[in-house]
Amino acid sequence: MERNTRQIELGGIKIGGGAPITVQSMTKTDTRDIPGTVAQIKSLEKAGCDIVRLAVPDMDAAKSLGEIKKQTNIPIISDIHFDYKLALEAVKQGVDGMRINPGNIGSKYRIKAVVDAVRERGIPIRIGVNSGSLEKDILKKHGSPTAEALAESAFRHVEILEDLDFRDIKISVKSTDVKKMIASYRILAERCEYPLHLGVTEAGTYEMGTIKSSIGIGTLLADGIGDTIRVSLTGDPVDEVIVGFNILRSLGLRRNGIELISCPGCGRLEIDLMKLVKDVEDRIADINLPRPIKVAILGCVVNGPGEASEADIGIAGGKGKGMLYKDGKLVRSFKEDQIVDELVKELKTFV
Repeated sequence: MERNTRQIELGGIKIGGGAPITVQSMTKTDTRDIPGTVAQIKSLEKAGCDIVRLAVPDMDAAKSLGEIKKQTNIPIISDIHFDYKLALEAVKQGVDGMRINPGNIGSKYRIKAVVDAVRERGIPIRIGVNSGSLEKDILKKHGSPTAEALAESAFRHVEILEDLDFRDIKISVKSTDVKKMIASYRILAERCEYPLHLGVTEAGTYEMGTIKSSIGIGTLLADGIGDTIRVSLTGDPVDEVIVGFNILRSLGLRRNGIELISCPGCGRLEIDLMKLVKDVEDRIADINLPRPIKVAILGCVVNGPGEASEADIGIAGGKGKGMLYKDGKLVRSFKEDQIVDELVKELKTFV
């Protein structure tokens, strides 16, 4: 299923309308700490992050956004709750996008002031509904944060913006419950054409968060639903970007960089496969290639030729030897302790 969506633009990046799916993250630093926040954004840039969101809890944080933007290169989204003055200051500071729920910022005058400001600068708004902060009347009506409740809340905020003739909108309806998250996004996909920002809120630690996000985000993307994603993990935001791109690569939706695959290991294993994979990951992290490359790492010579044929480059090891395959054909052999160096050397021929 291919979903046709409106296209918006955020800091020069197109979202929706057939544009490549973007990977977002959020800084974990105090936004008022300009050097710390800039350093974290630069690490996200290096990981390939497309868009970054920053919390704006007070006016000092809002006034820090301009300097942070000057020192970084990817589009910045301000995350605003309740205080319309913070939204207006974020616009002045030059943010590229805004996450704000218009129904939460008070009077129609305040809502219109924010909408007029973002309209003038061409800044899109993300309506971000969360299962933990639904309106009381919607919760009472549905009894709990159901998929229908999440969707109803989102459309309530959408209607406020549409009444002001503002349609540069994207929507998220995040839940900690993966099934509810999937169901709520499917409701949105059926009932509107706005681009959708996918995510599972409070997904958890690296291991559990990766699993929950891969199932929730991956299920929707496989059905053609979703235009931009964020994998929420407790810890380093760079991990969010890495997992996000791996989800997209697994579905053939963002074929960039190096896709690393490896065999699970079995009784035929003749090499320390876990160490080899980790060493390869560390060595290839900073290699930027002009086209996508799939690399297969195999732990024995039995399956090497066959499984390597599915990859651009394959390496297999065992009994003190290493072998490098290219497009399924054996290119050369070498000592086992040269495997990583030989792989890196081969990858650099693609640069």
